[in-house]
Amino acid sequence: MHSFIARVQESLHQLHPTERKLAEFVLDFPGELTSYSASELARLAGVSNATVTRFIKRLGYRNFDEARRQARAEKQTGSPLFLADRSAGVQDAFVAHAEQGQENLRRTFARLGGGQVDEIVATLLKARKVWVYGFRSSHAVASYFRWQIFQVKEDIHVVPNAGDTLGEYFASVTPSDLIVVFGLRRRPARLRDILAQAMASGAPVLYVSDDAVARRDDVRWHIQCACAAPGPLDNHAAVIALCHVIANRVMELAGAKGRDRLTAIEARHDAFGEM
Repeated sequence: MHSFIARVQESLHQLHPTERKLAEFVLDFPGELTSYSASELARLAGVSNATVTRFIKRLGYRNFDEARRQARAEKQTGSPLFLADRSAGVQDAFVAHAEQGQENLRRTFARLGGGQVDEIVATLLKARKVWVYGFRSSHAVASYFRWQIFQVKEDIHVVPNAGDTLGEYFASVTPSDLIVVFGLRRRPARLRDILAQAMASGAPVLYVSDDAVARRDDVRWHIQCACAAPGPLDNHAAVIALCHVIANRVMELAGAKGRDRLTAIEARHDAFGEM
């Protein structure tokens, strides 16, 4: 039997906008579901009672009470997904965040194959240029990803830079490049256009998102990272770990060329007394 959270996550791509709004509210603090009536949940999420009814039936439950009973049972198991609420203390938050990070790592890497990672790395190493896109919280991750890969791959760029337009970069993309798009929630509306243009360029596309977004089969690779958190801000432990896995594999497979660049970098560090 699927857990309550699994049912919600698996249904996300099928939901109408108001039902999706309700689903995202529930995913933020699933443990609090046990304290609400259907009407209270509708009011707090800003949807109608009818939306709650449709949502619960779409998840496969006969009624709201059945869904609430399963959520209550899962809360009793001590699942980190249900540990935190809006009134949790600092010490409780430490435990909840640590356990949630571990759960996110487990869920993310359980659906990520080593062959897929090596295919991505091989494409990255042979690419003419690597273009990395990320906005809002994704921008920091995109910059971190680029910084790690830059140790062995020179032509990797986070775009756009301040004052530049997207068109100026997409005009330079060729099918022999690689495009990496980080799309963690909340995603800007223009991310749809970026993905469309990325696919139209003919270059292979790696799309890294949270697992609240529907899976895309129109990109070469779509890696969905579990980012659930016991609080209003997503936990990106699995996203950073994914960057580490890819970067380390890049260094392992870069061969002599990669080692030569690392050696040259260290020599310049010594010359400048930077480290």
